[in-house]
Amino acid sequence: MPAKFDKMGISFQYPENWTLDEEDALQGRDSVTVYTPGGGFWSVAVHPSTTDPDQLAQAAVDAMRQEYDSLEVEGAHEAVEGYELKGYDLNFYCLDLINTARVRCVRAGGGVYSVFCQAEDREFDQLALVFQAMTTSLLGGLCGP
Repeated sequence: MPAKFDKMGISFQYPENWTLDEEDALQGRDSVTVYTPGGGFWSVAVHPSTTDPDQLAQAAVDAMRQEYDSLEVEGAHEAVEGYELKGYDLNFYCLDLINTARVRCVRAGGGVYSVFCQAEDREFDQLALVFQAMTTSLLGGLCGP
């Protein structure tokens, strides 16, 4: 049975054997992260409704470029629960392993949500549908754009 997080206007289901980290929330930020047993993670943050989702996604890419010289970036759009998410798919080397990350941003429920997930490639391939289900559970509980 999945676990459920429901605080700060953020509500989603996640695998019960994953580790929930509310440290950012405790420091006053509207964000939460869950970690997979293998080291990957899925994170969501809520930003003010005046935030531009496209600029937010680009800022995430810019931050990743600062960390990873080998960063490959591809634009991405997907529809989830009637919302149009925009963002990027990212690939990069870290500790001699290829990693995949996705950043998606969307205006929804009176705010702008950013979702970021990342894992080593082999783990990402196994978890992509779980990450997608978590995003779907997040957006499915929101009230309109």
